Amino acid sequence: MQIRSGPVERHTLSVVVDNESGVLARIAGMFSARGYNIESLTVADIGTNDEVSRITIVTSGPAAVIEQVVSQLDRLVPVHRVTDLTVLGPHVERELALIKVAGVGEHRIEALRLAEVFRAGVVDTTISSFVFELTGSSAKIDSFVALMREVGLVEVARTGVVAIARGKDAI
Repeated sequence: MQIRSGPVERHTLSVVVDNESGVLARIAGMFSARGYNIESLTVADIGTNDEVSRITIVTSGPAAVIEQVVSQLDRLVPVHRVTDLTVLGPHVERELALIKVAGVGEHRIEALRLAEVFRAGVVDTTISSFVFELTGSSAKIDSFVALMREVGLVEVARTGVVAIARGKDAI
């Protein structure tokens, strides 16, 4: 897909912010006001005294637009640091999903077989359904969900992407 200013690229941004009310709304508002899309968003406290949170945002756009997003995020008052992990280099991304599948007979057996192949754990079971827990790349989860549609997918809940740079140094 091409946009006037270049090819669309997927980027994972790590944003360290003050852990206070309204910060997430300000960041989401910045994306919304400029027409940028957030594909995935996760937030968690990372400080020792609940003072700092890390927001991981996955977004897509031409390189120039991503640079503009990073620059605008960096100017927001509660933001301490913005790092484009994609530009920084090698990093690890993971997502967690809970997938509910209902079925009996062969569909139930096939769901369990596929779960074993994907290393999905069974975290809840009834006579007619399972809830699987799967951790991995977004693509791995997408593949598992697509296969589960064939055997009785009922519902999916996903955490969104969390990411961290590789190596011994903190960002």
